[in-house]
Amino acid sequence: MKSVRPKKFLGQHFLKDLQIASDIADTVDTCPELPILEVGPGMGVLTQFLVRKGRPLKVVELDFESVAYLHNNFAELGDNIIEQDFLQMDLSKLFDGKPFVLTGNYPYNISSQIFFKMLDNKDLIPCCTGMIQKEVAERIAASPGNKTYGILSVLIQAWYKVEYLFTVHEHVFNPPPKVKSAVIRMTRNDTTHLGCNEKLFKQIVKTTFNQRRKTLRNSISTILDKSHPLSADTIFNKRPEQLSVQDFISLTNRVEEALVSIDNQQLIINN
Repeated sequence: MKSVRPKKFLGQHFLKDLQIASDIADTVDTCPELPILEVGPGMGVLTQFLVRKGRPLKVVELDFESVAYLHNNFAELGDNIIEQDFLQMDLSKLFDGKPFVLTGNYPYNISSQIFFKMLDNKDLIPCCTGMIQKEVAERIAASPGNKTYGILSVLIQAWYKVEYLFTVHEHVFNPPPKVKSAVIRMTRNDTTHLGCNEKLFKQIVKTTFNQRRKTLRNSISTILDKSHPLSADTIFNKRPEQLSVQDFISLTNRVEEALVSIDNQQLIINN
């Protein structure tokens, strides 16, 4: 097949280095037996290398001009070119409910939303790869104590092994953007259950990092009042970036226990 030179990518910045596109496509080989879903194929710079994998491939694209281009240049995909908003899709219907690899040169303005949707469908997506803004990639891969460590770091690392694969510099785009890009790979770990109330876990992570300059005692006060004896524990002197995933799990269990105790006391009083 003739190489496809993309007409657009990253807004008005065009990816011109086909070797990088090929390298991104190769990141899906970690799970060689699974079908592939590409998000935001645009004019097919990555698609042209994915179709050579000889695996079931679907692409989802919202831009109608890009969809028309894909139909004209990738006729072999046929009905597997889906004109839809990925964030609104029911992923369980894509490959008859079977797991798949998620990949793409992701739209940078919604990359975090894409990964939150990945987490909501983690049992369907054992592997996710692709190119995103470098700062977001660093945030996802960050360790506790790092200033970039945050909500995405904790929520994704709870379920996935994160690999920052390589940096993509501005000069491979035309015109060069003002930001660097990066390619990452996220592979499901062995965790099947966090060992805590997962809804409360997510609430605590988001609540504390949304006030990351405050100590846990202050940032978590909307969930557990500072007057509660548990708040005197030394862990509440810390800030959220100092806590590992396991620390957040342990904290969630202790907070839930405290909340249950409060509810039980209230029931006794009311009765």
